[in-house]
Amino acid sequence: MSKNQKSTVFLEIENTFKTIQFENITADRRLVLNSLSQYIQNQIDLKNDIRLNFICTHNSRRSHLAQIWMQTAAAYFGIKNIFCYSGGAEATALFPVILTTLQKQGFQFSKLSENNNPVYALKFGANQAALILFSKKYDALFNPTNNFAAILTCTDADVGCPIVTGASARIALPYDDPKQYDNTPNQTVKYEERSLQIATEMFFVLSQIKH
Repeated sequence: MSKNQKSTVFLEIENTFKTIQFENITADRRLVLNSLSQYIQNQIDLKNDIRLNFICTHNSRRSHLAQIWMQTAAAYFGIKNIFCYSGGAEATALFPVILTTLQKQGFQFSKLSENNNPVYALKFGANQAALILFSKKYDALFNPTNNFAAILTCTDADVGCPIVTGASARIALPYDDPKQYDNTPNQTVKYEERSLQIATEMFFVLSQIKH
């Protein structure tokens, strides 16, 4: 971000971005992340909007984290034509610990509906539009139907969705599932670790972009 550019994200999130280090991103992982950077750069060079659909099995944890952090990083870097979505092979519900984790990391959210698959509004900046979050299939009406990159954030979705209809690119970017730590003493710290890992990698992807 240029020194003269006003922050577009909440201060706590901005401070997190300023402290991000890339040392722990392995060479193999960088190759995958660079392929996502290249996709985004190509779309920018063609003056196209960039649509990224992050897909996991249940659209309950990792796919939402990736969607949120990528959209937040795009605002931080001032890349205005990135539009992030998320979906699953099936719809379940956004796991509430994702929201409490993000709240600790500087985000603000409110619950818009009370049902088995609640809808939430999440803000990452005072003057930024809220992200509308709920669990959905990757091909739901809420998501793009063509000219988007499908980014698979878990191995099950990568195997279970051999074809993502309408996708112009497909990138496997799996993350370990923090669900394995649910209802354990390590739940809070492990969700925070996974969130920050995803934040770091989304930040890395966009740090390569020229726009």
